[in-house]
Amino acid sequence: MRSDGLGRPTTEYSRHESGPSAKPERLWLPGFGRFEGGRNSRRETATHQLPLTIAVVIIAVTAALLNPGLLLNGLFLAGLFLTLALFAACFLIPWGRLPLGAMLTIPILDLVAILLCRNGAVDIVPGLGALAAFPIVWLAASGLMPLLSAIVSFVGPFLIVLFPYVLDSGTMHASLVDTLLLPTMTLALFLLLRVLTLQMRMQRLELQQKADEVSALEAQSGDGERLLAAILDTVDVGVVAVDTGGRTLLSNRQQQLFQQGASSQDDDEDIRFFRSKGSAPLPESLHPIRRAAEGESFSNNLLWLGDGDRQRAVSTAARPMTGGDGGFTGSVVVFTDVTDLVTALTVKEDFVANVTHEFSTPLTSILGHLDLVLESPDVLTPHTRESLAISRRNAERLSILVSDLLSAASASISLHAKPTELTALLTSRIRSARTHATNAGITLVSEVPQCLWAIADPMRMGQVVDNLLSNAIKYSPDGGAVTVRAHAGKGKVLLEVEDCGIGMTPDETALIYGRFFRARSARESAIPGVGLGLAITKAIVEGHGGTIHCSSSLGTGTKFTVSLPTTMAQAPAVVVG
Repeated sequence: MRSDGLGRPTTEYSRHESGPSAKPERLWLPGFGRFEGGRNSRRETATHQLPLTIAVVIIAVTAALLNPGLLLNGLFLAGLFLTLALFAACFLIPWGRLPLGAMLTIPILDLVAILLCRNGAVDIVPGLGALAAFPIVWLAASGLMPLLSAIVSFVGPFLIVLFPYVLDSGTMHASLVDTLLLPTMTLALFLLLRVLTLQMRMQRLELQQKADEVSALEAQSGDGERLLAAILDTVDVGVVAVDTGGRTLLSNRQQQLFQQGASSQDDDEDIRFFRSKGSAPLPESLHPIRRAAEGESFSNNLLWLGDGDRQRAVSTAARPMTGGDGGFTGSVVVFTDVTDLVTALTVKEDFVANVTHEFSTPLTSILGHLDLVLESPDVLTPHTRESLAISRRNAERLSILVSDLLSAASASISLHAKPTELTALLTSRIRSARTHATNAGITLVSEVPQCLWAIADPMRMGQVVDNLLSNAIKYSPDGGAVTVRAHAGKGKVLLEVEDCGIGMTPDETALIYGRFFRARSARESAIPGVGLGLAITKAIVEGHGGTIHCSSSLGTGTKFTVSLPTTMAQAPAVVVG
């Protein structure tokens, strides 16, 4: 066993060598030690020879006790001494320095020794020819010179059986069939062992390849785990993986810092969440880890973590994990520290609300006094009246801007939806915008039916139409036409405002409803605006239970489509968004 870079134990697989420097693979056969297709050491060669040597010695000792005359037979003694000499040669000859097939001389000479022993003791121990199986097994298992070994496996035993008939040629023809039995059996044994040897070697190669693949996959897995650990410890968000029981499977360094900062102890049970700063602790059923362990998926869930001065605002998100069978196995929960962002947004909104509130009172007074002065035509010269009218328009514009800022800073927008006839509302707003459009060289086109009903707040929807018409006129500096359409759909009413102005890119279209966002083309054209009108418009439309969609192309114009409900069941009478 060894340990990976994360301190976890992993199984170490041995690597198999290949190529010219690799050792030949070996095959184990019972009673014959390890046969190696390559250069054998002296000890291994002697191990191969040992079974035959022991068998011949036991036969010699046993036969000598039962029939001492056997030891006086010259052929038997020659075979016995040759067997002992071959066993000694296994230790004395440096086989590693000789050519690869030199060791095959031992099993070949073994057949000569068996021939001598068998024919010397044929009358006392006639079955000694079966000892030929030992060198035949050696030849087959070695895998060297297969053609020569096959020939020897037949010819050697054949000569062993044939030898007596050579001495007595008169009986040779009658017993020729008997002489083929032993060599045929040894040849079959050789072929069988050869096939088994090849099969075992192929299986060993397959096992070796699989072991190499497992080793490579293990190395890749270890590298992947180390890379994942490095990435998780680098990001500045807390990451926790939990199982279906809520037990932590993995957590990164940032999450551990969150826990240490939010609790005096390193125990998840001591960490409490709150809906808002200073509120009561979050119920256990709404705890993000508990929700994630139950398979719930969520995002942008703002909570406060910890107590007192340690309390931090975190945005939580969770996504479920699935196993190989597609079943739920746990979840990954992400914690992002957004304390600084929440604090900055709170300060900004408080500042905007306070400043706009302070502006509204003097602006109201200025507009009131300007109206009083302008209502006294006898005391004003034409030049003074014109100057005061310009002042009033700018003050009114500033009042509208302050109103937009107040609406944007407010956390809610009150709506009083009711059945509203939209044709009259649209006609009134188009009439009000016509002077502005004429001065800008814009032609207003109205494609509105004679009667069209929807569930809407007339004042708020008037604000929506004014914003869309104002933008269409303002962002068409080269003139052209602005078209207002309205028609009934399936369970909804569609309002469209389309212009032929400067347009926007697709990326900008996705961002236009954000507060204070302005397209690049608008900024480069020095068209005035603060980027609040569409944010307020979207809030009003969605407060009605409707939708707003923008399609635009840079340089060719923009079209806004507003969808409103037509029944009270689709939109509440009073909506606070």
